Amino acid sequence: MPSAFTIDDLAAAVRERSNGALVERIVGDGSRRIAAVATLEQAGADELSFLANPRYRRAAASTRAGALVLSNEDRQELFGSGSAPAVLIVCDAPYAWFAFAAQVLEPRRDPVPGCAPGAVIHPSARVDASSSIGPLAVIDEAACIGPAAQVGAGCYVGFGAHIGEATRLYPGVRVYHGCRIGARCILHSGCVIGADGFGFAPFQGRWIKIPQTGAVRIDDDVEIGAGTAIDRGAIGDTVIEEGVKIDNLVQIGHNCRIGAHSAIAGCVGIAGSTTIGRRCQLGGAAMIQGHITIADDSVIAGATAITRDLRQGGFYTGIFPFMTNRDWERSAAVLRHLDELRERVRRLEADARARDTGPDR
Repeated sequence: MPSAFTIDDLAAAVRERSNGALVERIVGDGSRRIAAVATLEQAGADELSFLANPRYRRAAASTRAGALVLSNEDRQELFGSGSAPAVLIVCDAPYAWFAFAAQVLEPRRDPVPGCAPGAVIHPSARVDASSSIGPLAVIDEAACIGPAAQVGAGCYVGFGAHIGEATRLYPGVRVYHGCRIGARCILHSGCVIGADGFGFAPFQGRWIKIPQTGAVRIDDDVEIGAGTAIDRGAIGDTVIEEGVKIDNLVQIGHNCRIGAHSAIAGCVGIAGSTTIGRRCQLGGAAMIQGHITIADDSVIAGATAITRDLRQGGFYTGIFPFMTNRDWERSAAVLRHLDELRERVRRLEADARARDTGPDR
């Protein structure tokens, strides 16, 4: 069960977790106790909620939450200098403040050390005594499980693979041979780390498999969603740098490199040998062509296809606005004739210039 904190104590814990980067101002009774987090509409008197999007100001104005995290701008817009229905926690980054507070209120459960019945551990594997191995998990030859790591039911950790300290594998994760997972990572059910990359050479009308001799290296504090696949390198490793957050159902091809603290939303596909810079954000269902480089601090909107290098960070969008099907068919018909229309315009412009420069001029 979550623990209850006074708002003052919760604020102190947030400051500690953020290394002092988040500083808040509490408007109201800091001794009120908070036990959980909740939405603006559902929160009660002992729960914390937040406002980070102006579209939800109306819900924030009538929330029954015991404490509300928001920016000073939203506070002035909603309540001015008057009273508010909740204790207000005013800060510059309310969403981040709420995230740290939620961690405090819902702490991670420590694993129960030991190996469950039915787990299979190869005699040459090194499994730290403080780690937890779930039922029917398989730890293969020469694998290493670090201190306080959790390997859930039915997981597979392959030959020579390494799972770092305090990393958690939810049930059904597959980590292939030779792959390395850093410390404090979270891998959700069904994700596959280190399957063969899609490497085939065409030859006389058929495909010749290229052995995938690299591995996957995942640095510290990475989270990987359910059903995501990260392919091993063909030659050299696929690398996921520290702090990267990857959503469900993402495909990352062989020999990619994802820069530190980037975030990748669901259903993104990244083809092989692509380098994504640091602190990038890829929206859902974005498609990234292989063998290209994307600059640091690039933001790519959902469903956007990137087919060439992005040499400068920025916000990139390649989505054609949706419309009724009839309007789309008309627009598509126009697009099919753009070359013809361009040539007609060029001829008309040439005729106009000829008239303007004729002998009578």
